[in-house]
Amino acid sequence: MTQRIERLVQSIADSDQPMDAILICSEVNVRYLSGFTGDSTWLLVRPDGKATLLSDRRYETQIAEECPALESAIRPPSQTLVALLAEYLADSSLKTIGFEADHVQVSTMHQWKEQIESVEWTQTSGLVETLRSIKDADELATIRRAISIAERSFLSVTNKLTPRMTELQIAHELEATMRSLGASGVAFDVIAGAEPSGALPHYHPRNIALADCRTLLIDWGARVDGYCSDLTRTLHKADVRSATADRFEAAYQAVLESQEAAISAIRDGVEAIEVDRAARQVLQNAGLGDAFKHGLGHSFGLEIHEDPRMGPMSTDVLREGMVLTVEPGVYFEGEFGIRIEDDILVTADGFERLSTLPKGLDDCRLVV
Repeated sequence: MTQRIERLVQSIADSDQPMDAILICSEVNVRYLSGFTGDSTWLLVRPDGKATLLSDRRYETQIAEECPALESAIRPPSQTLVALLAEYLADSSLKTIGFEADHVQVSTMHQWKEQIESVEWTQTSGLVETLRSIKDADELATIRRAISIAERSFLSVTNKLTPRMTELQIAHELEATMRSLGASGVAFDVIAGAEPSGALPHYHPRNIALADCRTLLIDWGARVDGYCSDLTRTLHKADVRSATADRFEAAYQAVLESQEAAISAIRDGVEAIEVDRAARQVLQNAGLGDAFKHGLGHSFGLEIHEDPRMGPMSTDVLREGMVLTVEPGVYFEGEFGIRIEDDILVTADGFERLSTLPKGLDDCRLVV
């Protein structure tokens, strides 16, 4: 964790904002920099690399175990976190302190100004998030575990599907299986949408049985040691030839080709908008451009949605060490939806597929 704090210090030095320290209030960013997994704790980092956790007595032992190299200031139950910060700063020479404007409530800002009059507060945005966008070796190892657990769970659950199983039961079974294989939980609420439900990109499963449904879209991910995975597969029944079956298969092939075009475009230094454009062009050529209703993908790590984002309005540039979802989809209201999503690592000379589940039409048969 010391190396991450050193990288933050370098980012502060490289910025055009003079500050004597920066106060990290985002729980995710505190965890990333310090290794502390609790909540209600702030991290004060100075340009010389000295870092102090400000917390309370519930976490005194936990901080000592998880962050032995860091200084800490612990408040009693009778003192607020803002009052602890004021007390701590009263004995320091810190006059200008940066704060994470994206993670601080206006009411908290008012309390700081009222109780700590000697400090000038300066807004920062995205300093830690930019560091988090490049995953280190430990993070990648954990993400690989999260992907592996998600994939094994999917195979286990889909091999046990029955006509009477509902969307909710599938979602619950996936979560239970991921936990049994070592996940701490789900990376996000599992999406399981049977036939017309699959046309809603962020659908919430209901008590709808598979029964006569011909398609099933499942979007799921495991959380392991804080880190996420994110995958989607669309299953379909081997149907007799019909106009609907032909339409589904043509659309599925277009989505698959769209995803492969996007993945092939990934490399260090490429603009994210170009990768999105590669996917979108395939669907446009297939007459499905209007059915693709969202961005192509996003990064993930300690949070399921992180920067960079890949979409038609993205200004991000992909760099080695970033992990991304690539998830084109098409949606037909009242009929079905198709989304195929994999997790990809940007490498020095291109990309690495982190997820390995097969995704061809014949690989994704719905057998119930």
